[in-house]
Amino acid sequence: MNNKENELKDNGHADKEQNQQNIDDAAINFNSDDSLAGTTHLNDELASEEDDRIQKLTEELKEANDKYLRLAAEFDNYRKRNAKERNELIKSAGEDVIKSLLDILDDSERAAQQLELSDDIKTNKEGVFLVFNKLKNVLQGRGLKAMESKEQEFNPELHEAITEIPAPTEALQGKVLDEVQKGYFLNDKIIRHAKVVVGK
Repeated sequence: MNNKENELKDNGHADKEQNQQNIDDAAINFNSDDSLAGTTHLNDELASEEDDRIQKLTEELKEANDKYLRLAAEFDNYRKRNAKERNELIKSAGEDVIKSLLDILDDSERAAQQLELSDDIKTNKEGVFLVFNKLKNVLQGRGLKAMESKEQEFNPELHEAITEIPAPTEALQGKVLDEVQKGYFLNDKIIRHAKVVVGK
């Protein structure tokens, strides 16, 4: 009888331990499922934040790209407009100079007719000088200035030496003795070098 009671007691104790083990396992499983649910929820939040960030960066990139395209188009328009204005300025500048020379062309034609009709050398000479002076004044009014070279020190930046000849005096050595072709400045910029003969 005692053995029977002991056996029942041991079985009851074993069942009790088994039940406790089952409860502990269930608690562990429950906690584990709860932890997984929390991790899944955290992963969903992180994924949502990442999607928002990607969308924001995509919008910023699109906006920057639009700005770049607009700026490139504006620059291209500016470049074309500037080139067109420059061409028009060059054309109109040439037109302006030619218009100012038309009066001199008219005077030259009248002078040529006068030379054919008249043998009066003095009158013809005066007419030619009038046309020449008018041309000179128009060009000077446009900023043209003749270079003074004769008896000046030879300067390779201003002069182009055609030849060298012995200088008549020691003071003229290395200086311009004769001017074969005049040099000119336009608004202080050299537009033609003087062709000169230099003393040695």
